[in-house]
Amino acid sequence: YARPRDLRIGGFAEFIAIDMDDVAPKPASLTLHEAAAVPLVALAAWQILVDRAHVKPGQKVLIHAGAGGLGSTVIQLAKHLGATVATTTNTDTEKLVRDLGADVVVDYTKEDFSKVLSGYDLVLDSLGGANLEKSLTVLKPGGLAISVVGPPDAGFAKQLGAPSFLGLVMNTLSRKIRKQAKALGVRYEFFFMQANGSQLRKLGALYESGKLRPVIDSTFPFDQTLEAMAHVEQGRTKAGKVVVSMAPDTD
Repeated sequence: YARPRDLRIGGFAEFIAIDMDDVAPKPASLTLHEAAAVPLVALAAWQILVDRAHVKPGQKVLIHAGAGGLGSTVIQLAKHLGATVATTTNTDTEKLVRDLGADVVVDYTKEDFSKVLSGYDLVLDSLGGANLEKSLTVLKPGGLAISVVGPPDAGFAKQLGAPSFLGLVMNTLSRKIRKQAKALGVRYEFFFMQANGSQLRKLGALYESGKLRPVIDSTFPFDQTLEAMAHVEQGRTKAGKVVVSMAPDTD
């Protein structure tokens, strides 16, 4: 199982050439469908919590949209790392995020998270805009807000190996939020996942041991790929990932 590296498309193709360093053995405990739902979100969770934020036991982490594909994975990994986890979700998925390990659940249809949470070491934002700006206010001094939806910063340009002037452009795009963060004594970073086979091996062991489990919303056959995309784009996903299948899952 794998996730193609930066700028390498083909995840919906029947066949794709992929760098051997990006591949790892599929966890034996997962079906093919379940394994397909893992690499993107699991790698993102690992790289955010372990590589970027260096989350330690006892720290407080806020994860927005905890029932989503990314959020549901980050909750589980953050708990495995020993963090106290808060998340935002709606009434329909409150039980799911608690089962995944969330200690504090804020129903965004009833409460404003920025009014009830404070002193967090890390916030993972997947919504952007006003939600990201409010997220800065729940961080403790020196805390870190990471967004997967932007705005991008110079670090993203460096990751892509882009010319230096693009780094300046991206810093301009994120100037407002970085200025807001600095005024509050906190930090902001944009995140974009990188393919990594060795990390998938580590994550595979966590799935094998039951420390992590995939959350799947629905599965579509390959000839309904467009319908699967529409399902996601139209906001019909209730929880977890949407999987496109080449064939019935018989394992």
